[in-house]
Parts: sequence; structure tokens; C-alpha cells
Amino acid sequence: MKAVLCEKLGGPSTLSIVDMPLGPPKEGEVKIGIKAAGINFPDILMVAGKYQHKPELPFIPGFEVAGEILEMGSASDEFHCGDTVMAHMRTGGYAEQCIAPLEKIRPLPENFDFSQGAGFQVAYSTAYVCLVPRGNLEKGETLLVHGAAGGVGLAAIQLGKALGAKVIATVSSPKKALAAKKNGADHVVLLKNSGFREEVKEITSGKGADVIYDPVGGEIFDESLRCIAWGGRLLVVGFADGRIPTAPANRILIKGCSVVGVRAGEYARKDPGKGEKAFQAILKLAKDGLLVPQIHSRLPLTQVAEAMDQISRREVIGKVVLTP
Repeated sequence: MKAVLCEKLGGPSTLSIVDMPLGPPKEGEVKIGIKAAGINFPDILMVAGKYQHKPELPFIPGFEVAGEILEMGSASDEFHCGDTVMAHMRTGGYAEQCIAPLEKIRPLPENFDFSQGAGFQVAYSTAYVCLVPRGNLEKGETLLVHGAAGGVGLAAIQLGKALGAKVIATVSSPKKALAAKKNGADHVVLLKNSGFREEVKEITSGKGADVIYDPVGGEIFDESLRCIAWGGRLLVVGFADGRIPTAPANRILIKGCSVVGVRAGEYARKDPGKGEKAFQAILKLAKDGLLVPQIHSRLPLTQVAEAMDQISRREVIGKVVLTP
């Protein structure tokens, strides 16, 4: 099979396209013919050696895939050869085939194509763990979503609306503003030199946002603490800005708010039962048509560097996927 191989740490341009063998699945595993593989920001960090999980070199990047089962390592009552599935792994997705444990695969929803299946699990699991068990978002509350046009941002907008919240989205361009509106945002703030604090306060009649979803960090985090409601929850999802901010304890005390760290993957690994409950919740909403992954671009394996660079340049609206 052809695969994208990370043989040394660095930028996307250091990745190689190689031909390599893939053995048969063992008991409790399946071999999947990959039709689409989702690109996520942590993949870029992992290739650079800057992510929490640091696999041994060489490795094939890729968290999530969708495709067809080619071979079963053992019999299963739920899955069979030829089934269309999604899989969520830590590595191995940027390839024509992969081996995945049975417990890591899910049926592809009938209303999804392969690209949507490959762009679903990471973004929407992240959004759900953030907004429900960690953020305790309630119907009628105001949710402020930063990085709102990216994969995790659009997922948070859609889920926030499904949960009955009023959603404010911040974006960096008019084109991204249209995407946020199309996906359900009630208000969109176009980021300017003046920031977003005053607009958020105006929209909320001075109260501020109850829950703030921040995959950006940097100055976005700093200003979020200035427009959070009393008792609000600021969810630390990631640091796409590049600068890891620090939280002034006096402001947290004055606002009576919480700063909450969220690692959706670790949430599921620490408590598989809770992880499964979260996934079943987003799967039901997806089947009901309330959660729909937006695909920005589909590129072949040979253009993996360009696919990653699209995300780094912050031009992506939704998800980028590789199509082996």
C-alpha cells in the first residue's frame, strides 16, 4: 500500500510517500480500505514533535478514517467484510489501508459520505466533551465559539444550537462569517484590531458569554476572560495561535468563572464508558441531520503537505481530508 510516513520530525514538507506492506489483522482487529482520512491540527503538531502523544519514528500520521472493511481478524456479530465504517486511532490514517481494533470502529451513518465520516469523530467528540460534560452548557445560555469556521469550530456551533444555546461566533474573514451563519450561528463577530469584547457584551446586554469555546489561545484567550459572564466556563481546547496563554487568577476570582481544560481523546481513554456515551450522543444527532461535517477540500495522499499547510494558513472552512 501507499502511505504517508513521518521518518523525522519537522514540517509537512518532511513527510514521505512510500510503498510498504501491511500484514493481516490479528484477532480483534480489522483491515480497512481507506476512502478518506481526516486532517487535524494535532496531526501537524505530532509531525513536528510538539504534541502530547509522541509516537516512535517512523510512523504514519492520521487520527481518523472512513472506508470499507477488507479483512476480519476474527468473527464479529456487528461487523463484516464490505461494511462501510469510521475508525478513530492515534496514528495510521494517512494510507491506502490500515489496521484498527474492533472497538475503535463505528458504522458509517447512512447520510454521510466517506469524507464526512473521516471528518466527524475528532471534531464532534471534541465539541461534545467540551460543551456537555465539561462545559455544562444549558438551554438558553450564550455560547461564544472562537475559530468558528474550522472543523472543531463549526462542530461547536452545530452542537450548541442542537443543545438550545444562543451562539456567537468569531471569525477572521467575511467568507468564514457566511459559513458560521450557514451552520447556525445567531451572531457573528468579524475579528478586527479592536477585538471582540465590546461586541460580545453588546450582544449579551452586558452580561457576557456563559460558555466560551477556545481552540485558539493567545490573545483570544486573554480577551475572553474580559467578556465572560459571572459563573461562566472558559474551555481551553487548543492553541492554534501558537502562544500558550496564562490565566490571571484575580480575574478568575472576580468573574467567579472556571477555566476548564479539555482533552476529548483522553476523556474517552480514562473512562471508556463515558467516551462511548458521548459518541452515541453525537451519532444520534448526526443521524437526525443536526450535525453535518463540512468538507473544505479533498486531496490525494501525494498532496499531504498542501493539505496540512491549508490548515496552518487558517484558510480552511470545515475539514480537509485525504482521499487515498
